[in-house]
Amino acid sequence: MADPIGARLVILGWRERLALPGLGIAQLKAKLDTGARSSSLHVDTLETFRRGGDVWLRFSLHPGRRQSVVQAEARALDRRMVTDTGGRRTERWFIRSEVQLAGVRFSVDINLTDRRHMLFPLLLGRTALAGRFIVDPSLSYTQPTSWPSTATDVASPA
Repeated sequence: MADPIGARLVILGWRERLALPGLGIAQLKAKLDTGARSSSLHVDTLETFRRGGDVWLRFSLHPGRRQSVVQAEARALDRRMVTDTGGRRTERWFIRSEVQLAGVRFSVDINLTDRRHMLFPLLLGRTALAGRFIVDPSLSYTQPTSWPSTATDVASPA
């Protein structure tokens, strides 16, 4: 018997292009990693500041070879310990950002870190993927390179 939930989910490849509209990033290559719990975004610079009593983060990143550097700001959610693939634990800042992928918009918690030695500036972890998508590791870049101006708003997984 076919999985009724899986039948409703979009199948994506292990790497895809997506957008982070709230950060001003129209297109970014991402690795979809069901083995990683959290999502991580590469930043070149990172500084904290206060706005209205809250901690905010100002950061810059280079989303791709043919794109210019993006300067962004986001309210800090918190700092959490993250264990990388090598077993090293570091404390990282987390933000919440809107992601647009496969015609769907949803919010995800993302930690900011130095991923300059990684192939992809964004790693989208299983917490962001669960209940929204199925990842087929034999596929890559299943989605078109440009998206319509509107996407479906999805607050939480189905």
